[in-house]
Amino acid sequence: MRSLSICIFLILTLQVSAQQHFTDSLYKVKPRKTLNYAKKDKQDLYLDIYEPENSFKNRPVFIFMHGGGFGYGSPRNTDEVKLAKIAASYGYVAVQISYRLTRKDQSFGCDFDTEGKIGTFKLAAEDFLDAVNFMIQEKQQFDIDPEKIIIGGSSAGAEAVLSAAFNRDLLFKDAAKYENIKFQGILSLAGAIVDKCYIDEVNAVPTIFFHGTADNLVPYNTAPHHFCGKEEPGYLILDGSRSLANKLKELNTSYMLNTFPEAGHEISRIPFEFLPMVFQYFDDVFLNNQNQQIEHTF
Repeated sequence: MRSLSICIFLILTLQVSAQQHFTDSLYKVKPRKTLNYAKKDKQDLYLDIYEPENSFKNRPVFIFMHGGGFGYGSPRNTDEVKLAKIAASYGYVAVQISYRLTRKDQSFGCDFDTEGKIGTFKLAAEDFLDAVNFMIQEKQQFDIDPEKIIIGGSSAGAEAVLSAAFNRDLLFKDAAKYENIKFQGILSLAGAIVDKCYIDEVNAVPTIFFHGTADNLVPYNTAPHHFCGKEEPGYLILDGSRSLANKLKELNTSYMLNTFPEAGHEISRIPFEFLPMVFQYFDDVFLNNQNQQIEHTF
């Protein structure tokens, strides 16, 4: 009788875990582990890894890139650490990455030329993809499933991860070295890319977008970066969240567009009040392949 009770308890526990363990804070989080994934331009680039205290195999991984205009910010910003710990408590292996801040103490505005801006996107996307490659190589150490990679970024970080997903063939002469990297989903906080025309049936990835319609740095729709004038060196047209959502809709790919009328670039902050909705979408769409095209206006 006692053995039967134990079996029933284990079955119920497994059922609860299967239903909830990526949408509820069920796990304690292990102390942060830091590993270097590359050395570039004399800089040690590192990953901060937050793991849940569970023994599941083939866990999903959530890799996030902080913002800061490619010139400042850190994976150890208070909000980034908080996000990683929340994700780990849900059962994800959560990763915050450092990358080359190539515009440190320099402008990324209208006085910085277009070619330089595109080069900045390229270097940041390269660092991001190298960090993802590193985690794939370490999949056994962290018990992660390389087919369950969810990525995210804020502002400059969002531009980098969206570029890594959708503009590889535009930015890299040889994108083949990253052909093993496939993403299950993207969280973009006030992000944009150089050209949405490079998104097709092969590389389309379900994406959650957060963006303010009055963002004066990264356009909500299709418009110049920083709204620079045509006569300025930094004039560069970008496709923002609205345009990218339209493209995914055309391709019958899942997306969630969260629009904030008249809001500015502050929507690039991590949306903690909306995280239950975000992680539910992660679970339903990114991990369980439901097709959902959703638009919210807040």
